[in-house]
Amino acid sequence: MDIGTISLVLMLGLLVLLAIGMPLGLASAILAVLVLFMKFEPDTLFNPLLFGDGILTGRPGSGPLNILAQKIYGLLTDYVLISIPLFIFMAALLERSGIAKDMYSSLNVWLNRTRGGIAIVTSIMAVIMAAMSGIIGGEVVLLGLIALPQMLRLGYNQNLAIGTICASGSLGTMIPPSIVLIIYGLITETSIKALFTAAFVPGFMLASFFIIYIIVRTQLRPQDAPLPDPLPGEPVGREKAKLFGAFMSVLIAGFSVVLFFRALFFTLTGQNVAEENVDAIFWGTPDYVPWFAGIVAVTLLLSFFVFGRERTKTGWAMGKGLVPPIVVIGVVLGSIYGGITGITEAAGMGAFAVLVIAVFRGEASFELVWDSLMRTLKSTGTIIWVTIGAAALAGAYTIAGGPTYVANFILGQDLPTMSILLMMMLILLFMGAFMDWVGIVLLIIPVFLPIVQRLPIEEIGLLGQLEPKNVAVWFGVLFCMNMQVSFLSPPFGPAAFYLKSVAPPHISLTDIFKGFLPFICIQLCALSVLLIWPPIVEVLLK
Repeated sequence: MDIGTISLVLMLGLLVLLAIGMPLGLASAILAVLVLFMKFEPDTLFNPLLFGDGILTGRPGSGPLNILAQKIYGLLTDYVLISIPLFIFMAALLERSGIAKDMYSSLNVWLNRTRGGIAIVTSIMAVIMAAMSGIIGGEVVLLGLIALPQMLRLGYNQNLAIGTICASGSLGTMIPPSIVLIIYGLITETSIKALFTAAFVPGFMLASFFIIYIIVRTQLRPQDAPLPDPLPGEPVGREKAKLFGAFMSVLIAGFSVVLFFRALFFTLTGQNVAEENVDAIFWGTPDYVPWFAGIVAVTLLLSFFVFGRERTKTGWAMGKGLVPPIVVIGVVLGSIYGGITGITEAAGMGAFAVLVIAVFRGEASFELVWDSLMRTLKSTGTIIWVTIGAAALAGAYTIAGGPTYVANFILGQDLPTMSILLMMMLILLFMGAFMDWVGIVLLIIPVFLPIVQRLPIEEIGLLGQLEPKNVAVWFGVLFCMNMQVSFLSPPFGPAAFYLKSVAPPHISLTDIFKGFLPFICIQLCALSVLLIWPPIVEVLLK
C-alpha cells in the first residue's frame, strides 16, 4: 500500500479514536500495528488466513517489529528519562508542603500596595516554581488554591484573576527545567542543556509580557484590581524599600558566601587550573575569590551599619519565605550550569533539597512523602504509556517512509520558508487543542524537524540569522512556545480543567476559557517574536 494512503488512514484513524475517547497511548499503539500491516502485509487485513506468511507475522521478533522494539526500548532506557519522575516528585513535595505558600506570602508583602500587585505576585511565583520543577498542572492547581480566593476576595476582575493563574501556571513549559524540553531533546537527540539555555530568554520574555499586561491593564482600569486596605503598622513607601534592601543584602551575602567557598575549594584542590581548549569553571576560577569576598563584606556592612540590625531582622522576617525556593533553584540549575552534574542528577538533588527543607520546617511526614510518591507514580505512568504508544506509532510511520513522504510533499509545493513554518505552527496549534503534548512531540516533531533542517537557513526568520547548528534548538523552543498556547486553547486546554478542579462552584469552564483570551493573544505575540527573530534563542548560547 502506498505511503500517501497510509498517511490519510493514519490521520483519520487518530482523529476518530481520540474523538471516541480512547487514551492516546492505546490509540497510537493500535495505529502503529495498523501502519505496519498496511505497509508490509496489506493482504492480511482483508484475508486473516494469510496471517503467519508475511514479513511481520512469519517471523515474530524480526524485521520491522524488531526495529520498532529496539526504538522503544532505547527510548525507555535513556538515562535522562529518569529526571522526569524526579522533577514530578519534587513538584509534588512543593505542592503539599508549605514552601509555596510561604513564598507567596513573602512576595505579597513587598507588592501588596502596588496596583495589580497580587496578580504580579502570582506571575512571579509561577516563574519561580517553573524554575524549580518544570511541572505545569501542579502549578495551576497550587496557584488556584492560594491566589484565586485572595484575588476574588479583594474584588479583582474574575477574568484577569483566572487568566493570570492559568497563563502563568503554564510557564513550566518554557522555563527550564521544562519536561517538554527534556522529551524533545530525547526524541530529536538535541542537547538538553542547550535547549534549557536557549529557552531562558524567550521564557522570561513571555513572563514579562504577562506582567506588563497586568500592569498596563490595572493602570488603565483600576477597578479590575482594587488596592487592599493597609494593615496596622504595615511599612510603606521608603521604609518598605529600605526593608527590602536589607533583606536583599542578607540574601546576596549568603549567596556570595557559598560562591566564595566554592571558588576557594576549586582553587585549593587545583581543579580550576586553566587548560587549553577546556572551558573554565563557571564563577570558579581563582580571580573570583576576592570578588566574592568583597561582595560579602559590602553586603554585611550595608546590613548592619547602613540599614541597621533591627531593620535587617525585620526585612529578613518579611522575605525569608523566598529563601527555600531560591535554594532549590540554585541546587537544580546551579548544578547543571556549574558543570557539577547532568540533568538527571540535578533533578535528584532538587528533590532531595526540597525534602530536606521540609524536614527542617517540620513539615516532613510519611503522609507527605507517600502522597507525593503516589502522584509521581500516576503522572509518570501516564507519560510512559503515552510515550510507548506514540513512539511505536512514530517508529512504524518512519519505517513505512512517512517522514520522507511528508517532507518531499511539503518542500515540493515550492512555498516560501515562512509559509511552511506558519503552516507547521497552525498544525501544532490545532493538534495542541485536542492532543496531549507528549503525543505531539513524539508523533509530529520527528516529521517536522527534518523539514525545518532542510529549509534555507538564511530564509528562517526576518531579523538576524540562526547558526545552522542551532536550528533544532530554535525549533524546540518554538515548539514549546506553541505548546504554551495549547495549555490554554479551547475546547480541551488542560489548564482550564486543572483550575476548575479547585475553583469556586460559580466559576464555569466557559468563564475560565473567556479569561484566557487576552493571554492567548500575548502567547501568540511571543510566538511571533520567535518566528521573526530566531537568534533570540542564541543570546545565552553564545
